[in-house]
Amino acid sequence: MNSLDEYRIELTQKLTETIVVKEPDQLYGPISYILSLGGKRLRPILTLMTCDFFGTDLKKAMNAALAVELFHNFSLIHDDIMDNAPLRRGKETVHEKWDLNTGILSGDAMLILAYQFFESYEPLLFRDLAKLFSKTALQVCEGQQYDVDFETRDDVTLSEYIKMIDYKTAVLIGAAMKMGAIVAEASEECRDNIYVFGRNLGIAFQLQDDYLDAFGNPENFGKQTGGDILSNKKTFLYLTALENSSQEQAEELVHLFSVSPKDPSDKIERVKQIFETSGASEATKEEITKYTHLANDVLEKIDIPEEKRDALRSFGNSLMARTV
Repeated sequence: MNSLDEYRIELTQKLTETIVVKEPDQLYGPISYILSLGGKRLRPILTLMTCDFFGTDLKKAMNAALAVELFHNFSLIHDDIMDNAPLRRGKETVHEKWDLNTGILSGDAMLILAYQFFESYEPLLFRDLAKLFSKTALQVCEGQQYDVDFETRDDVTLSEYIKMIDYKTAVLIGAAMKMGAIVAEASEECRDNIYVFGRNLGIAFQLQDDYLDAFGNPENFGKQTGGDILSNKKTFLYLTALENSSQEQAEELVHLFSVSPKDPSDKIERVKQIFETSGASEATKEEITKYTHLANDVLEKIDIPEEKRDALRSFGNSLMARTV
């Protein structure tokens, strides 16, 4: 059983060997750039780890892992464009470093490259992987559309928000793990249960991401602190604060999410104060714990050695406590 760093090293080495800048440079340069920014590489690592945990050489899952990583970064390029985000992992976003059209086209090319990685698998594995990938990719797009729609809606519910982050973030984490199980030719039951584990973990991961966006250290987090607040995103923090606040405080919060002041720091600080005094920040941490426990509960149904079950449990708990 490898450590996460060992999975990451193998993945990064293969990624560097496989994704090279070629002509036209304006298309492939941005792809190489965003991949070079690194990041946690959580999703492809989970693909490799799952394959390994089911007793199969992780190299067999490498191309599936690369497909997951390219798709994830494709979605980041387009998300940054839609959010008009200046930073990604502490560096300029692709559309800022190049331009909008380059960002769109390079992102599209990454999606196509991701699909190509499945071509190395035998027909039955290719079918199962491509089918899961297509379903997941469409759900991610649906989740992104929900996210966009929520910006202009005043009646978003907490359950709708959870569905949005489930589609936008969690399904890809679940799919990444299920791909590892598919390549390892695990049973259908094990494939489905590892998917449920990953999906619940993904919801906890995104809730933690939302929390860190408001309360994280930008030097650790690698993104603009308060970005969701400036974009007026109706996160779990916002919706819970709105629900739990006094009428006066709720009206102030709604007003703050309708303006774009010249000095954004005052808006960010005041919103964060409301998140804390309303109990929304604490409620968000409790929700993170809830979904982490839901993920851990399904582990008992997965046919892997106990030590590997414990490793997955520890991995989930470490995500819950992360600061980046």
